[in-house]
Amino acid sequence: MNLSFFDQFTSPCLLGIPLILISMLFPALLLPSPNNRWITNRLSTLQSWLLHLITKQLMMPLNKKGHKWALILTSLMTLLLMINLLGLLPYTFTPTTQLSMNMALAFPLWLATLLTGMRNQPSISLGHLLPEGTPTPLIPALIMIETTSLLIRPLALGVRLTANLTAGHLLIQLISTASIALLPTMPTVSILTTTILLLLTLLEVAVAMIQAYVFVLLLSLYLQENI
Repeated sequence: MNLSFFDQFTSPCLLGIPLILISMLFPALLLPSPNNRWITNRLSTLQSWLLHLITKQLMMPLNKKGHKWALILTSLMTLLLMINLLGLLPYTFTPTTQLSMNMALAFPLWLATLLTGMRNQPSISLGHLLPEGTPTPLIPALIMIETTSLLIRPLALGVRLTANLTAGHLLIQLISTASIALLPTMPTVSILTTTILLLLTLLEVAVAMIQAYVFVLLLSLYLQENI
């Protein structure tokens, strides 16, 4: 059976049952189990330090009212980070390459930040739609433009994450296929291509971490606008 380059983005199935939910829950198995001691081993120490660092970076642009969202944002950051990194392993599936999943994460959280602003400070939240000092003839056009930019935020969050991870996976597959195909005929070029593949893999590890951070950071900035 011939496989296309995009078959790696299809959800794995067993007896016709999609296994994407198991793929999403699998990273949670890597987290330490509850224990009566705070720190049990070096891995738990490293994970505690990493969670503290993530929470500190995400809460830095927020005031004290936004610190209530620390658990949600840190959990989302940990989920995206582990899913993106595990998706780089061979014979694995990356759920964050699915636009439906990314939109399911982005839209409810964006809507929650918007409703928080409309409930706590409706005048300030609506004031973002019209910059101060706008000439009267431009008011209708600017309101439409600002409303469109506001409504397109969750779509931009989901598409950004999906596009970056999908492009990286496709590049890795294309270069690895080329290096294998060139090995019998041009071994020198194949070795050079394999070196480029290793460098690209390191780049994709960085992209996986950066995209998870950018996704949650933008949500925290949207939250800061509404509290």
